[in-house]
Amino acid sequence: MTTTEAIRNRILQLSEEKNISINKLANISALPPSSLKNILYGKSQNPKILTIKMLCDGLNITLGEFFSAKEFDNLEQELK
Repeated sequence: MTTTEAIRNRILQLSEEKNISINKLANISALPPSSLKNILYGKSQNPKILTIKMLCDGLNITLGEFFSAKEFDNLEQELK
């Protein structure tokens, strides 16, 4: 799994847990829906940490809580 895929999976997991649609998540995070969809559909290969922080604010969680998931524990090293 790539880092981008892990971020995508985590966003989907959290929005499902909180019963929030992707469009609603974009709205409460003050992000354009297209920006969030670009992350989810793989068009954005390197989402900015500020964007992830805005999503966390919308979900009412910390960055630490976002990245505290098993998806991030077993990522392959990006530099090879």
